[in-house]
Amino acid sequence: MNRWRLLAIVTAVSLILDQATKLYVDSHFELYESLPVIPGFFHLTYIRNQGAAFGILSSGALRIPFFITVAIIALLAILWYLRSLRADQKLAAFALALIFSGAIGNLIDRVRLGEVIDFLDVFWKHYHWPAFNVADSAICVGVTLLIWEMWLEERRIKRERQEGPRQ
Repeated sequence: MNRWRLLAIVTAVSLILDQATKLYVDSHFELYESLPVIPGFFHLTYIRNQGAAFGILSSGALRIPFFITVAIIALLAILWYLRSLRADQKLAAFALALIFSGAIGNLIDRVRLGEVIDFLDVFWKHYHWPAFNVADSAICVGVTLLIWEMWLEERRIKRERQEGPRQ
């Protein structure tokens, strides 16, 4: 599949899931309301995050312009990187599409609300992971896949060096 078509499809599907779930939570939950899905492990908990990951930079007058600028720069960098991929780097293209879609999903929240809606709440006993959303999940999966692809690419290059030039 063409990398641009893949980007469009992944972004559309991810954005629809992200925005639909956020709209659902926003319209059906009170702020901080929690619904156990797997008691003692996973709840749907409505939270608003003004900062970045884990609430970093959650205060300050320049917070929103800063996050919007960083998101736009990241989106442009992803498009540039996607353009530079070889045709056989499909995993990297998919990973970048996930990261791209997640960045747009959270950017929409920041522009629309000044903060991000989070609701996926995973914990065990007193160990609590910060709440996140579909866009955050897309970014994390995309980054993981991109790291894996980079590792595979490094192995491919080493193997080609060991085998020598082909004739």
